[in-house]
Amino acid sequence: MAVQPEGTPCWADATFTDVEAAKAFYGDVLGWTFGEGSSEYGNYTQAYSDGKAVAAVVPPMPGQEGPPAWCLYLASPDVEAAARRIREAGGEVVMEPMRVGEFGSMLLARDPGGVPFGVWQAGTHEGFEKRGESGAYCWAEVYTRDPGASDAFFPAVFPYRTRRMEDGAVDFKVFELGDEPVLGRMAMTPDFPHGLPPYVGVYFAVEDCDAAVAGTTERGGSVVFGPIDSPFGRFAALIDPQGAPFAVLDLARTTGDMPRISDV
Repeated sequence: MAVQPEGTPCWADATFTDVEAAKAFYGDVLGWTFGEGSSEYGNYTQAYSDGKAVAAVVPPMPGQEGPPAWCLYLASPDVEAAARRIREAGGEVVMEPMRVGEFGSMLLARDPGGVPFGVWQAGTHEGFEKRGESGAYCWAEVYTRDPGASDAFFPAVFPYRTRRMEDGAVDFKVFELGDEPVLGRMAMTPDFPHGLPPYVGVYFAVEDCDAAVAGTTERGGSVVFGPIDSPFGRFAALIDPQGAPFAVLDLARTTGDMPRISDV
């Protein structure tokens, strides 16, 4: 696998107070299997789809605060340089750049509006071994209550071109690398649950969106919005039983014409 261009979503993991419950939930809803937790790295446990690494789950570190949440990592050839740009653009480096053995180097950060994300400099672990297929990562969107801050921040840190979806009903923009859309930006509306902090919504591809929604609610999760038909597929934004937001997308079930996208 080639190392991903800077700014490409390359990995996702989540922190759960009850890792075994998270494994059971995502195993049921997304069909994941799990490897053995690495005690050397805080019982970090990789998830697999068709034998390929697609994500990871981990218990919180001692003293780590905050509710369970998914974290999307954006690729960088130099996490130290990324940390400097994050600060210069008004963001916060929550966890300083650190080496993770031979696997690579990472940092954790927030944009000026509080949206959390990670940066990954690949070593032997280059990221997703499968993407865009059932059971794997397929898309992500920044959900923020301060869209102006996110719009200024992310292109200042990564080599993104920003484009706007021409839809008066939503405030939605797309960050592109070259001509390829890699990340969305959605302004959070009053429809989002009160108290839900800004986050990056990680989308996982599924064969049946409605079945994934039903499986989520049957197992104690909840629905933020959806299922919704769209030109990109049928999707829903969900919250798992421990409170971590995520989304599912049936890429094969598309409806309607693609929206117009224009330069900003």
